[in-house]
Amino acid sequence: MIDGFGTNMQQFYNDIIVGYLEAFSKNPISLLVLAVDITIVIFLAVTIIKFAKNSRAWQLLKGISFLIIINLVSYFLQLRILNFLLSIVMTWGVFALIVIFQPELRRALEQLGTNKFTRFFGIDKDLETRTKEDIYKIIIAAMELSKARTGALLVIERDIQIKDIIATGISIDSEVSPQLLVNIFVPNTPLHDGAVVISNNKIAAAACMLPLASDADIAKELGTRHRAAIGISKESDAIAIVVSEETGKISIAKDGTLIADVKEETMKKILIKNIVTKRFGEERITKIDRLKSIKFGKEKKEEIEVKEKSQEDKA
Repeated sequence: MIDGFGTNMQQFYNDIIVGYLEAFSKNPISLLVLAVDITIVIFLAVTIIKFAKNSRAWQLLKGISFLIIINLVSYFLQLRILNFLLSIVMTWGVFALIVIFQPELRRALEQLGTNKFTRFFGIDKDLETRTKEDIYKIIIAAMELSKARTGALLVIERDIQIKDIIATGISIDSEVSPQLLVNIFVPNTPLHDGAVVISNNKIAAAACMLPLASDADIAKELGTRHRAAIGISKESDAIAIVVSEETGKISIAKDGTLIADVKEETMKKILIKNIVTKRFGEERITKIDRLKSIKFGKEKKEEIEVKEKSQEDKA
């Protein structure tokens, strides 16, 4: 098998490497083709590795790599019996791999034939759309917690990073899920105390400690969760959602102000306006203004040139 491997490598060198060098000597543009070729191969290799890491195939790939190394060592050390046995195992192993990896291969082919194609290659969906979906998931979780009268505190990071707050909690680094959010705040569980921080479209951490607002800032009947929500909204631009354990009512803290007893539709409007519209709307407006300034700047320049030419003709 090693001899066959060596023959294949020699053929690869003669056909591919030498072929590219000869083509480059005749036409320098072929260097661009080589760059594209290498980029695609690297991209596919990284994609396959990422895909394998998320399945049981990763452990098997490590085992196969180990067998290949042992096979090479046995060849160079002239361990003929071991090399012979390993060669047989690896020859028939190709068929075994097809059987073992059958679920993974089927799943990969299914993804190639569906709208999950972009996810398979690691291309994330539009960030604005994903942010909206995360907000809807947060709202679903908040409503479920409210119905069950389960106390909860959710903090959504915006432009100002709150890594120091995240560091006080237990790292989760998970996709936003209403089921997970509800489960975190189940009473008498390790993570139910403290706040959950959502950062960069992920549940960053749970059981985080927040700064408390002073007693003068809030009504006396409100508890620690509400004080913590106001405190974090004062020290950053984060938005905090509080679910009262006693009443089940939902409140939102923003810019140091507490909006009490928020209904589902109102909560949706507040979050969409302050998280989606302000962020992505401003980006679009900035781009439009930049294009307008370029356009109007060009028109102004042409207008000035026309005026100068007119003055020269009069003179």
